[in-house]
Amino acid sequence: MIRVDSIWLATEPMDMRAGTETALARVVAVFGAAKPHCAYLFANRRANRMKVLVHDGVGIWHNWCENQIRPWALGRSNWLFAGSLRSGKRAAAIMSLIQSARLNGHDPYAYLKDILTRLPSQRASEIADLLPHNRVAV
Repeated sequence: MIRVDSIWLATEPMDMRAGTETALARVVAVFGAAKPHCAYLFANRRANRMKVLVHDGVGIWHNWCENQIRPWALGRSNWLFAGSLRSGKRAAAIMSLIQSARLNGHDPYAYLKDILTRLPSQRASEIADLLPHNRVAV
């Protein structure tokens, strides 16, 4: 659920084939920025279709998420042939660990080298200490 404090109706018609960026550009042109907890309604020329843009205060675009996923999505066709479901799950776990290391400010190669050398002597109860978010980036 999203809390909506106010609803704004555009007075000029909008081409419904235009994407969210076009609608947001019109909002920014009028208000300077999308206001949190507001809904913006756009209608086409015949007023028989409407497009609603709701800003929840967090953000409208998911560019950051898309940019984090893109390197893995580009190589997806290469990973169709992991050999088995089990090895596919292992590859996914390693890729998640590498990306988590990057997001926590670690050099992935140095991080993996460090944890793989520590892993044999690490106690099972202390494995969580090796995770990227529990370590200080160098």
